[in-house]
Amino acid sequence: MDVRRLDREALSLTGAAVSRVKAGHLSLATPCADWTLYGLLRHLVSQNEGFAASARGAGEPWAVWRDGDLGDDPAGAYEASAGEVTAAFAEDDVLERRFALPEVGEGFAVPGRVAIGFHLLDHVAHAWDVAVTIGAPWEPGTELTAAALRVAALVPEEGRGAGAAFRRRIAVADDAPPGDRLPALLGRDPSWRPGSC
Repeated sequence: MDVRRLDREALSLTGAAVSRVKAGHLSLATPCADWTLYGLLRHLVSQNEGFAASARGAGEPWAVWRDGDLGDDPAGAYEASAGEVTAAFAEDDVLERRFALPEVGEGFAVPGRVAIGFHLLDHVAHAWDVAVTIGAPWEPGTELTAAALRVAALVPEEGRGAGAAFRRRIAVADDAPPGDRLPALLGRDPSWRPGSC
């Protein structure tokens, strides 16, 4: 799997949804129980900046994962952060570098290939969150969806729940479409719509 190419597709998928966000959408609730759409977009920018810093060996401080600033142009802020993380991930030996991921745990680090897989999953899932919040399409390609499902299936059940990055998995039919299976694997209700929480 060309994880860097697929990650760029995930960034584009999310960017397409973010580009449809209007100022009036920013206060909407999202499938991420603790975040409005503004908070979710700020998280995406912060994650891009944090992963970029981690790719360059500077991801240990919490601040680099939390300083995302949307300013008065959330889509522009997202695109700038996407460009930053894409450039960091394009460096020659990045797949073998150790990425610090302090959100997972103090001192936690994984090889770049694994970290970029986590980033890919985060963006495919949050693209769904943004799209369903504003009623926009969410149409990842088959290969990107399959990659996100593979990574999502590896997220352990321990540590899931209220206040955690992921809720407990939600059961769906084995033949459910990917647009239902992926959110359910991450603890999101595939039938969630604005006003349903």
